[in-house]
Amino acid sequence: MVEIKNLLVLGTGLMGNGIGQVALMAGYNVTLVDIVEEALNKAAADIEGGLKKLEAKGKLGEGETAASVMTKCAKSTDLASAVKNADIVIEAVIEKLSVKKDVCKTTMNNGPAHVIFASNTSTMSITEIGKDCGAPERVCGMHFFNPVPLMSCIEVIKSADTSDDTFNTAMDVAKKLPCLRGKRYIAPVLKDRPGFIVNRVNAPVGIYRSYITDYAYENGIPWEQIDADTGGIMPMPPYVLADYVGLDTSYHAANYYAETLHPDFTPGKVTTRMVKEGKLGRKTGQGYYDWSKGRPEPDMSKKAGLLDLELIMAIRLNEGCRLIEEGVVTGWKVIDDANMAGMNTPGPFGAGKNNWEKYTKKLEEFVEKSGREYLKPCELMRTGKFVNMKK
Repeated sequence: MVEIKNLLVLGTGLMGNGIGQVALMAGYNVTLVDIVEEALNKAAADIEGGLKKLEAKGKLGEGETAASVMTKCAKSTDLASAVKNADIVIEAVIEKLSVKKDVCKTTMNNGPAHVIFASNTSTMSITEIGKDCGAPERVCGMHFFNPVPLMSCIEVIKSADTSDDTFNTAMDVAKKLPCLRGKRYIAPVLKDRPGFIVNRVNAPVGIYRSYITDYAYENGIPWEQIDADTGGIMPMPPYVLADYVGLDTSYHAANYYAETLHPDFTPGKVTTRMVKEGKLGRKTGQGYYDWSKGRPEPDMSKKAGLLDLELIMAIRLNEGCRLIEEGVVTGWKVIDDANMAGMNTPGPFGAGKNNWEKYTKKLEEFVEKSGREYLKPCELMRTGKFVNMKK
């Protein structure tokens, strides 16, 4: 493996800035690249501000100051020039396949013969991103969770073309990036499948939520009564959370899964209409709730009796079993660990290994009632064979 010394971060949004900060803290020479100079200057200032806060708390390395760490930070608006000395490029540009393919090709055309291109995409195929770059064996995924310095999970993804050397090097780099809240957790993703691990395990819950949402609307049931069904055990109940994240975000993700996994992921009627009307939640002031006066506080005293939390666990368990069947992981421990590290919530297997028979029955009953065929229990779940596939 080539020793990685020079790390280039492409794109200086929230994710790029976070990646840049932890890479500097790990001791890498970091070059920030963006096509907008003002964005570059703001990124460098934000990173330095974050480092100064850590310095004040004594959380930088011994003898290190924010100023000394920043001496290893360079900026450029020209990827073709900046990549000439890069050992690895981590891209965090806009989620458009054509843009990612272009910057991947520019990296391979202008970088050293050993340069690795790692995409931070949360949805797109790493195989597709690297397909036409000339060196797909040096392309992989490094999917970070936001905010990068605080969220410990990084998924490292092996595409259909990624070499073992590239994958192992990316794993090594990921392990060296510090996390300010607990230990960094690296989840190896052995096969390039939609959603990788964490997003994929949770994605099919959207099929159930769409069904519930459309049913509630047709029957005049208020969203807050469905939120009340959770019993307050979640940091944000489902419809508050959907508004907070943005209905457009979940809408586009659902359409992506509908194209790549199964039509059952297609967004429901209510969500589709709200997105078309521009009612996207917190960012527009109106979604399922009115956000004009700040975060809504729904009345949790009256329940709809619609949302079945055990069914949600069953859906996630089934999808986790699918990941094992597809060869994305070799066992379920990495799924549970990655979900906790990436979402701060337990994965499905802790409860699932003792309740799979009950969960299987719940899924079969829901599929019969709703017609959502994708949620049929897969073989590993239906037979319970996953229980002995921990690693």
